Amino acid sequence: MDIDTYGWIKASEYREKVLLALDSKPIPPKDIAEETGYYLSHVSNTLNDLEEQDLANCITPDRRKGRLWAPTATGEEIISELKR
Repeated sequence: MDIDTYGWIKASEYREKVLLALDSKPIPPKDIAEETGYYLSHVSNTLNDLEEQDLANCITPDRRKGRLWAPTATGEEIISELKR
């Protein structure tokens, strides 16, 4: 596990909670917003940040609505650490 990436996640409650929301199954941003209580725009921005860091990716990028997001292998590694 990359300690810098882990620290980057822990530095933001948004990043941590959004990444943890991806743990159980592919999920659309709207459901993450409902689960976390965050605004949809904040969730979308956070997902984009996670994607830039190779922690999450959109697995249905061609869809206009209801895009599904899932963690990458690196994201799954970080999720495991966060859950300990």
